[in-house]
Amino acid sequence: MSIARRFPALASRDFTIFLVGQFVSVIGTWMQNTAQPYLAYRISGRPFDLGLIGFASTLPTLLLALPAGVLVERWDKRKTVIIFQSIMSLQALGLAVLTFSGRVQIWHISVLALLFGIASAVEITARQAMLVELSGREALPSAIALQSMVFNIGRVIGPLVASWLLTSTGTEGSVFLANGVSYVFVIVGLFIIQTRYRVPRAEGETKSLGVEFHEGMGYIQRNTLVATIILMAAIVGFFGFPLVQQIPALARDVLKIAGDLETDVAARTSLLYAAQGAGALTAALLAAYMSSSQNKGQMVLLGQIAFIFPLIALGYVPNLSISLLLLVLIGWGTVTQLVSMNTLIQLNVPNELRGRVFSVYLWALQGVAPFGSLLIGWLAQNWGVPFAALTGGLISLVSIGVLHLVSPGVRRAQA
Repeated sequence: MSIARRFPALASRDFTIFLVGQFVSVIGTWMQNTAQPYLAYRISGRPFDLGLIGFASTLPTLLLALPAGVLVERWDKRKTVIIFQSIMSLQALGLAVLTFSGRVQIWHISVLALLFGIASAVEITARQAMLVELSGREALPSAIALQSMVFNIGRVIGPLVASWLLTSTGTEGSVFLANGVSYVFVIVGLFIIQTRYRVPRAEGETKSLGVEFHEGMGYIQRNTLVATIILMAAIVGFFGFPLVQQIPALARDVLKIAGDLETDVAARTSLLYAAQGAGALTAALLAAYMSSSQNKGQMVLLGQIAFIFPLIALGYVPNLSISLLLLVLIGWGTVTQLVSMNTLIQLNVPNELRGRVFSVYLWALQGVAPFGSLLIGWLAQNWGVPFAALTGGLISLVSIGVLHLVSPGVRRAQA
């Protein structure tokens, strides 16, 4: 079987060019995602500051994701992605300058994380809505899975490269500089490509933002499958994913070894991120290979199980090898559920509502995360990472379990 038949989105020249540029950029993003919390924890040693930075980076999604969903349907999505990718590049370069100069403080990191979050809140919605314009509707599941695969290959490579730069240069600034440059590749690709499958906006009376937003919300209320998936995303976004932000605290405090040097802690932190990335990559490769599979609902359930149970156990295992295995499972579960939920939503939503409905999904997944980050950071600060992991994991388990009982159609959903 040819590659194009197994991965139909690759038959589109435009999608392929975009995917290559995105791959380089994603590596840089994961490099920064590794070095930024490491830098913050090295400066202050406070788990709460990790939650604070997570709050700053995700707060804009709470405020901007919903209006962005309406706006991106009015804008040229390709140009929108170019603009906001450029802002992300400037953010990374600014962080590099502050770090190289030795003036960087927690508030600098938080403000720049806020700027990244503002750009990301709009860019993600525009990029996801743009995929169908690059690949076509029939190849959309393949495009979603391939984008996830590239994202998670970067999740593996990024922390390893970040670790090498940290140990070889002795400064996090080199990582931030590399990330700033990496955005150039995706921006150049976006200037080259064309959105050949773009469906022109229907002519007629222009509706207000409020009316268009309510149309999207009305669709969600009428579609039980989409509404339940969005609720599930909100639960893991609030109680589950913020726990991963505590990996630096896990590496330094829970897994500490007598006589640890700073380089040992840095290497252990990168290794934990890489383990999570390895699980995520495995899931992404499987999702890309099986993009034509119909059983997306079952994969949502399986991903949630693989994510929640290891998360509960993670804080109570003071052994690096077992922690690495648990993070592999967490990474696999994270990507499996997200790819499956993303695919089910995008295939169940008409083209004219895709941006609006996806923005609500993004808001549920990331918009509530600022408060989840603060809560988990506060729990970890006052009662330790193990208690925070147990609390967040158990709440996620009970809540998602109830949703599956109330709406059994999710696990039966077909793509």
